[in-house]
Amino acid sequence: MNRSELVSAAAERAGTSASAMDAALHAIQDVVTDALTKGEKVTIPGFATLETVQRSAREGRNPATGEKMQIPARTAVKISAGTALKRAVS
Repeated sequence: MNRSELVSAAAERAGTSASAMDAALHAIQDVVTDALTKGEKVTIPGFATLETVQRSAREGRNPATGEKMQIPARTAVKISAGTALKRAVS
């Protein structure tokens, strides 16, 4: 499912227009991005938890050449599925 399909399906279920739902989805993306940028955890009970985690520097290999290389430390986003979502999918 791509973004436009998601917007259409959500708008139909909510009984609103696709443009209003697209604006709402965009606002949610902005709020979640701002919270994660500040290092805050975002929890939607039953659905998912999003948080930032620190990945330490490590040694890796270039898959094309096999040459060793240093992979720098970075901040990544971790997404954990909520209990209700896990139950619905399994």
